Amino acid sequence: MNPKRILVVGAGHVGLYAALHLSKKLSSREAEVIVVDPQPHMTYQPFLPEASAGNISPRHSVVPLRRVLRRCTVVAGAVTRIEHDRKVATVQPISGPTREIAYDHVVVAPGSVSRTLPIPGLHEHGIGFKTIGEAIYLRNHVLDRLDVAAATPDPDLRRSALTFVFVGGGYAGIEALAEMEDMARDALRYYPELKPEDMRWVLVEATQRVLPEVDRDMGAYTVQQLLKRNMDIRLDTRLESCVDGVVKLSDGDSFRADTIVWTAGVKPSPMLDATDFPRDDRRRVTCLPTLQVADGDRVVEGAWSAGDCAAVPDLTKEPGNFCSPSAQHAVRQAARMADNIANVIRGREPVDYRHKHAGSVASLGLHKGVAQVYGIKMTGWPAWVMHRTYHMSRIPSFNRKVRVVVDWTLAFFLKREVVALGQLHDPREEFAVASQPAAPRV
Repeated sequence: MNPKRILVVGAGHVGLYAALHLSKKLSSREAEVIVVDPQPHMTYQPFLPEASAGNISPRHSVVPLRRVLRRCTVVAGAVTRIEHDRKVATVQPISGPTREIAYDHVVVAPGSVSRTLPIPGLHEHGIGFKTIGEAIYLRNHVLDRLDVAAATPDPDLRRSALTFVFVGGGYAGIEALAEMEDMARDALRYYPELKPEDMRWVLVEATQRVLPEVDRDMGAYTVQQLLKRNMDIRLDTRLESCVDGVVKLSDGDSFRADTIVWTAGVKPSPMLDATDFPRDDRRRVTCLPTLQVADGDRVVEGAWSAGDCAAVPDLTKEPGNFCSPSAQHAVRQAARMADNIANVIRGREPVDYRHKHAGSVASLGLHKGVAQVYGIKMTGWPAWVMHRTYHMSRIPSFNRKVRVVVDWTLAFFLKREVVALGQLHDPREEFAVASQPAAPRV
């Protein structure tokens, strides 16, 4: 029997775990697994706030694909088109001409991108919080703004530099806001020119609550804790404009801010527009509970999907509900999908994915958190410990688990690093100036 070729599009939570399970379950005689992703690593997104705040090294929040997927073929590039009728994917490597890869089964898992709105000025002045690059940039930018504020005698410039706006009150927004404020407050010990009350941290949320994944009382607790830290929480408020760094809100308020972070939701990767897979009104790939791509009740043979880009029915809820776009579902869906692909290759029937959402955990800075797991609610230090324990257990590879624990352990004894490495974002600038041809003498 010729081995089946399984193409995994994307190496996020779904792609990495699916490829890892497939490489362990199927022998080389049964299947060949090919993983295509532009990045050489998987980013464990729940650790982005801690990496941005300096609690762990940014390198420890990513998982190298070639180290973990040793039994898979890793292709560094982007899938630009999938023609499932031909069972062929077009791949653009990071360098060189495009190539076509034929497959027997395809795992469609390109993930999601930030869901933005046509808000004037957002494209020019906003930054997302989904990639390790954005997390590192935000850390350097916030610390750089402290340097700017400490150096200038201009009160308007100082006020703008010390105003930080986060749009979106989900887990990403709350954790990013809380961790960055915690880091900046910690850094102020080295800035005698600045006081904590000089900083202004603003959360803008379009609905009337934060953390919609947990009960309202837990969301209310989170808001109370942020208010105690003198944060400006704007619920039922929308960002209407940020042209030239002037933030205008739907409640009529207006002020200047040098930092505008957009964390208001995600949408399926636009790569899916170059495929012939069926999709729903939210542009997600439609799936059966078995994680097979389906057009209505008709299975699209050899096509599988899961995670943020897929509409997977949630069998633990009433009909019409779908699994939420969370790492908790993605990791479990990837394992079930790998089992189902192995079943189909071996002539067995696939099994439905069923998982009742266990709950959620969130960090609100060092030693602060909120958690609701299997109906049990925790706040403060216990919730923070729960948050760290859960995510340490979920990040792939023993290597990464050890490195993260070492980072956390050292943080108990050593002070947090609060230096900005802004030159990382334009490393050639100084050399370009130094190597400029000298002007001809007159």
